[in-house]
Amino acid sequence: MSNAALLTSLQRYDDHGLLLLRVLAGSFLIYGVWDNITSAERMEEFVAFLTKFGFPAPAFMARLSVWAQFLIGLSFITGLLMRWAGILCAINFAVAFVMVDRFAGFRGAFPALCLLALGVYFALRGSGRFGLDAVLERRAQAKQ
Repeated sequence: MSNAALLTSLQRYDDHGLLLLRVLAGSFLIYGVWDNITSAERMEEFVAFLTKFGFPAPAFMARLSVWAQFLIGLSFITGLLMRWAGILCAINFAVAFVMVDRFAGFRGAFPALCLLALGVYFALRGSGRFGLDAVLERRAQAKQ
């Protein structure tokens, strides 16, 4: 099959697509927890939600999850410590799926499953050329 049919010329933009995916996922994570960070009332609602689903230490787990998602979102957007952020994202949303979203059916669980998959992908792929990790890698290689 020809390169034109396979659209292989688009491959040169793969880091652009990765940047778009990183910024979108990171923005979604930050948007999703911002109300919990800025409102004690909303955080307490999240604690009650975790309590309802049988999470251990729900007050601690709520804060841990909210701040982890916020920091993961920042990491995705900036491309700093992407592999670690991807691992943490995958763990956070695997827990969300097992403890809560598996009861919601496929459509209800889809956002958590997508974020789990994105976390795995980002852990394996890294930040790409437009992330701060790439800048740090280039500096480390220059010093060698």
